Amino acid sequence: MTALVGATIEQVDALGALTGMLVEVERTIGQMQAVRDGILATASRLAMQVADEAGHEDFGDLTIRTVAAELGAALRVSDRTVQRRMAEASYLVERFPRVWQAQGAGRISAGHARVIVEAGEHLDDPAGRDAYSEQIIGFAETESPNRVGRMARRVAERFESRSLDDRHKDARAKRRVWVREHPDGMAELGVFGPAALIHGAFDRITAMGRALQAGPSSPGASFGPAASGASAADPEPASDTRTLDEVRCDLALDVLLTGAPAGHDTPDGLLAAITATVSVTVPALSLAGVDSTPAELNGRCPIDLSTAKALAGAASGWDRVLTHPITAGVLAVDRYRPSADLRRHLQARDQRCRFPGCGMPARDSDLDHTVDHALGGATTHANLGALCRRHHVLKHHTPWHVEHLEGGVYSWTSPTGQVYIDRPPPVNTVTFTEDPEPEPPF
Repeated sequence: MTALVGATIEQVDALGALTGMLVEVERTIGQMQAVRDGILATASRLAMQVADEAGHEDFGDLTIRTVAAELGAALRVSDRTVQRRMAEASYLVERFPRVWQAQGAGRISAGHARVIVEAGEHLDDPAGRDAYSEQIIGFAETESPNRVGRMARRVAERFESRSLDDRHKDARAKRRVWVREHPDGMAELGVFGPAALIHGAFDRITAMGRALQAGPSSPGASFGPAASGASAADPEPASDTRTLDEVRCDLALDVLLTGAPAGHDTPDGLLAAITATVSVTVPALSLAGVDSTPAELNGRCPIDLSTAKALAGAASGWDRVLTHPITAGVLAVDRYRPSADLRRHLQARDQRCRFPGCGMPARDSDLDHTVDHALGGATTHANLGALCRRHHVLKHHTPWHVEHLEGGVYSWTSPTGQVYIDRPPPVNTVTFTEDPEPEPPF
């Protein structure tokens, strides 16, 4: 049956109207995103102007951090995210003004602008960038971003002043690994590196996965009765029901968690001896099977109880966080092998950096004296808190000011006088409420 063959004229007209409305909405969104980029670029330029006039030796780094923190706190967004957006906006507005103007005029979308800028990233000559932008914008007005990306890379090569070999050397300095949380106790591990190595690693994992799926009959495999000494009467092993994607993921994690970095290990094998470490918080009642409250990984995302129980059972030692049964406030932290009680108490209380919007785990942060120890600040839970290195520096070297209130509450005052309250995040625990008294019978 041909789709829409039975549609009435009115229904077809309605679809046409919806299509037109959607096109206009998307164009408006792209224009507003261009306006936002202009504001962020102006904020970045303002920060650099302040730094230049003051002669800051860090070339404006702390000033930009301060401005990003001001904007991030107001938007309830991490200042790291805001600073990254400021840099991206400045790059677009200052290096590719034609592209930014085309987006602001509604000629192209933000997706088009992104792929155009990425493809022309290494065009150092302003005239070459301008010519490249003008040529590819015309193509982008009638094509999708994925098609524009392929064409943009081809066009950009015509204006490149440096060879691909030279550019690749610079690009290698940007290689990195990152983690992104997902729902249902899952997370994503990303790797950015040289294309030949990434594709080679992917091909090897794929070949391993296909060999596993092929089973005993795969070339070079030495399975079966002859190899294992099993008799012909033994039952055949259960077939692997995992998809190739699942097998690839399991193999990659197995290699990362248990394999030795042969190409980088020290003569003493120190790197091979390092094992993975994660922090899991699970209510005692859940651990005992009485309650079903999920566990929490590194204070970031929930994980299933079966995984949490397996980790707890295999751990050589673990912290016990005692919480108030009604308010869930942290009362004390101890361990079967006691050490550094105060540090563990603060990590349990804070869970993450105490600057507004920051999610850096407390275990990767500094324990900062709110009132400097050199000025008489006490080393107690009432004067200590977790601050990541970025916000630790921000606190000491910028106009941001913090007060430590009762209950571990932080009150931050921004350079413009805005006040932001940061409370300790709720602990992953179970609380209790009193049952209402039954009403007397009539």
